Amino acid sequence: MLPEGVHHWTATHPEWEGPVSAYAIDDGERLVLIDPIDVPDDVRALFGSREVVTVLTSTWHERDAAALGFPVWAPAPDRPEDQLVPATRYAIGDSLFGLEAYPGREGQLDLVLWSERLRAVIAGDTLIDLGKGLEIPASWLPDGVTVEQVAAGLRPLLDKPVEFVLPTHGEPADRAALEHALA
Repeated sequence: MLPEGVHHWTATHPEWEGPVSAYAIDDGERLVLIDPIDVPDDVRALFGSREVVTVLTSTWHERDAAALGFPVWAPAPDRPEDQLVPATRYAIGDSLFGLEAYPGREGQLDLVLWSERLRAVIAGDTLIDLGKGLEIPASWLPDGVTVEQVAAGLRPLLDKPVEFVLPTHGEPADRAALEHALA
């Protein structure tokens, strides 16, 4: 249930209770690693034959970005730059490597990505599935931010031909799961 050219895997994060998901998007020329952690051998095998870049959905999803050594793109920092892996910053409305940035649960800090080519929404901590279906986790929202506010910022994605949702907490989902999460 993945678009062609998308690799998905899970790994145990040292600071997280359960597994986390990561992705690689391979268009034959470029490999875009999304929130990478413990990259599997079949994906690593592509490193020598592709331009490789890393895109983070939030700076706290650095995971293995520094150790991999590829150029990194990340949203606004959540702490001083000298505590982060060096990155090119991107923001809501930006487009990079075929990915368009939408607001997440923390404005510019946690972004949701849209890929027209893949017909996929890629979500860091804004849309997750920890066993109850795709949702905006109310307990993860900053003070003063509601699920409805976050959902309203993401509803324009429902005007897109979404077929897949690729969360970095949980398994890939479909459009119906996105519609339910944003209802």
